[in-house]
Amino acid sequence: MSDDDVAAHYTSAGLLAAIRDGVAKLGKTPATATVDDLAPVDEFHVGGRQASEHFLGQLGLTSVQHILDVGCGLGGSARFAATRYGCHVTGLDLTDAFVATGKVLCDWVGLAGQVSLRQGSALAMPFEAEAFDGAYMLHVGMNIADKDRLCAEAYRVLRPGAGFGIYDLMRTGGGELAYPVPWASTPETSIVQTPDDYRRALETAGFTITDECRRREFALEFFAQMQARAVDSGGPAPLGLHLLMGETTPRKLANMVGNIASGTIAPVELMARKAG
Repeated sequence: MSDDDVAAHYTSAGLLAAIRDGVAKLGKTPATATVDDLAPVDEFHVGGRQASEHFLGQLGLTSVQHILDVGCGLGGSARFAATRYGCHVTGLDLTDAFVATGKVLCDWVGLAGQVSLRQGSALAMPFEAEAFDGAYMLHVGMNIADKDRLCAEAYRVLRPGAGFGIYDLMRTGGGELAYPVPWASTPETSIVQTPDDYRRALETAGFTITDECRRREFALEFFAQMQARAVDSGGPAPLGLHLLMGETTPRKLANMVGNIASGTIAPVELMARKAG
């Protein structure tokens, strides 16, 4: 698996135009769209905004901090964090198309001066040591085989005492995963590991684990509600993850829900802290 393979999976032609069309269907323009309006398409993880609120709310973010969003995608969670907590956020993502589109979305909502998005690898972050007051990643590790190097890089760029939060889909039971899923079309680009694997990587890097929360029931309820809304409205919303996943969206989501329902995987939050 190469970086190009991962980036290719997430690259979607015409993404910005599709988002612009979705905004228009909401009766808005780029000048009037808000961070909340964009959330259904730019928070690409199980639970969307609800999950971001629960997860980021545990990190103690403040307006004087500079925070790193590892694998930021379109920057939705970065924009939410900047808006909710007033912090400056730098996002890093492997996929050029996500970064380019995300920069435009930051301009739309007036956050270009507070949220900076950069293209790059989480395994070789283009930042100085101890550059950030905190860091987080949402649904990133499933595409990264070298969890040790990922955690070592996060540790390197964090200041002493800083927190690092992870919200990933992790293996919680036996059995084979059904593909495609939102993060991978085939097993070759899917590196789903157990919470214990993450704990070992974090502790090897020097972090102390402070909390763990498995969110299987939340995920199943979230998808049940999403399906009910789609039935009631007669189809997908103007803005949603179908703009990112394309025509295979129903199959990817069905497989992911099945994988979670079977107990094979679950979304898991892990909170860690660098020694102060």
